Formats: sequence, structure tokens, C-alpha cells
Amino acid sequence: MSVCILGAGGWGTALSAMLGLHGRGSVLWARRPDLAGELLRERENRAYLPGVRMPDTVQVTSDLERATAGHDWALLTVPSVGIPELLSALPRTLGVVLCAKGLAPDGDRLSVLATRMGFARVAVLSGPNHAEEIGLGLPAATVVASTEDAGTDAALGESVQAALMTPTLRVYTSSDLVGVELGGVLKNVIALAAGLIDGLELGDNAKAAIITRGLLEMGRYLASQGAEEGTVYGLSGLGDLVATAGSRHSRNRAAGEAIARGQEAGQGGKVVEGVRTAGLLSAWAEAHGQDLPIVRAVARVVAGEWTPQQSVAALMGRQAREE
Repeated sequence: MSVCILGAGGWGTALSAMLGLHGRGSVLWARRPDLAGELLRERENRAYLPGVRMPDTVQVTSDLERATAGHDWALLTVPSVGIPELLSALPRTLGVVLCAKGLAPDGDRLSVLATRMGFARVAVLSGPNHAEEIGLGLPAATVVASTEDAGTDAALGESVQAALMTPTLRVYTSSDLVGVELGGVLKNVIALAAGLIDGLELGDNAKAAIITRGLLEMGRYLASQGAEEGTVYGLSGLGDLVATAGSRHSRNRAAGEAIARGQEAGQGGKVVEGVRTAGLLSAWAEAHGQDLPIVRAVARVVAGEWTPQQSVAALMGRQAREE
């Protein structure tokens, strides 16, 4: 079985390399022809995933039609800002598996955007999956969610599970597409907050508190969107939050740390999903009267309205309440 992977960043490269380690084929689409050529020559993505070799079972192309030919579905591993353009170029008969952990330009879920654009088969893939480790074949687990609601197809999730399940990647299925998708979105913002704590050198107690209260905000938001109650404690919620808030591989945590130290949030041009997501979620919380204080504090910091120190003072100075 050959897997179609659209997006030759770190995550797409890692998935193709992981499959290749276990003798499975894949087609990896790179938007830029020069990057596709480099990957074919070097068999390594030095810009986005250095140190991980791409096995010969990985085909690389910059021709989108060629990449998707003969495939029933594809993994979309480009950042959220690139999803609308990519979707517009794909045949609507193709099943799409959204791997970006961000929101559409209007703040809606990417799966909603895909359905609105005419895709009948939509799924999301999420979990504690750092590309740097997946590509090396280190053990990990992930979850793919699809549902028959809103024009999606539960069988797509099962197909993805069968294709990606290997001795080093355990794949679970879920029917809670809303919860799985939004868990991956919110954890990036909380990871930014954890990074701010690291950058300010405020210690383990503060970081533990921000992660714990951040998980509460994640659950509160997921519930407001109709997600299942237990999903926030699964791989796409708590699992992904633990990995992203604490890992040296985490772009969002590192971005928070950089901001706290007066540096740029981006890392070598790589997309930091939480920076954009924080503003979208904060605007939603304000419009709907929802209590998401960590999200709103992070949004103000990345917008330049508050210093990191002011955000900490605002959170610590909130009215006393019962846990």
C-alpha cells in the first residue's frame, strides 16, 4: 500500500521516512520543485528534518496530479495557512486527512472548511508526534478521527489506521472528530504559555500550574464545541499537551521561550501554529463570553499588547476561586 503525503515539511518527511523504515512505500509531494529535486538527490530533508534519511521507497514529486494519481486518500501535512490553497487544487473525490494543528483563516475548523469546499471524506490525524522522533522510528502513538456527520466517512479513519500502523507507530481511531481536531489546536497555545514560563525562568511549579490549568481551558473549549468529554484526556489532548509543552522539539514551546527573552518567535522560517491560533481563539472567547484566561493572555503577549511579565501578573492576580 502506497501512502500519498502532501507536504514535504518535517511532518510529511517524517511519516514517509517512518513508513520506509518498515518497507512501505509513499509518495511525498513538495510544493517547490527545487525542494523536490534536493530530496531526490540527497535523500534527506536538511531544511525541515535534518539527520533523518529518506528510504528509497519514498517517491518525491512536485507534480500534484502525479502525487495523488491512483490514491483514494491523502495526508495533508502542510501548515494550516496552506490548507485552503491545497484543498482548492485537489479533486473533491479524494479523501483528505488533515494533519495541521491550526484553524482556517476565518477561525473555523479545517475539517469544516474541507466539507464546505465539497470534500465528502474528511479525517484528522493528531497526537504527541514530534517529527524528529517519528522519522527515526522511535515508538509513538497517534489518533485518527472521522465521523459520518457533516459529510465525513468513518471508513476513512480505518483505512488510515491500517496504512500507518507499524511496529513503531500505534494508530488509534476515534469518532470524535471535533475533539481530536481541536485538542491539537489548543495545546499549541498552552505550549506557548509553557515556553513563556521557561523563558522567564519561573520554575517547575509555575509550568506545572500553567499546563494543568491550560488543560482545563482545553476541556472547556472542546465542550463548548460539542466534543466528547473524555477526548481532552486522550492522545490528542493531554498526550499532545505533555509532549508539546515540555519537549526540546516543540516549536510552540520554543517560540514562547524566545518571546520571553525578547527574540523572534519563528525558528528558521518554520510555522508556529500557536501564534496565529492564540488570536483567533481569544477573539472567539471574548465574543462568546467564555473564560479562557491563559489563551487570552498568550494572545495579548504575541500581539505585543502585554509583556510576558504582565501576562503572568494578570493570571496570578485573578480573583480567588474554587478549583
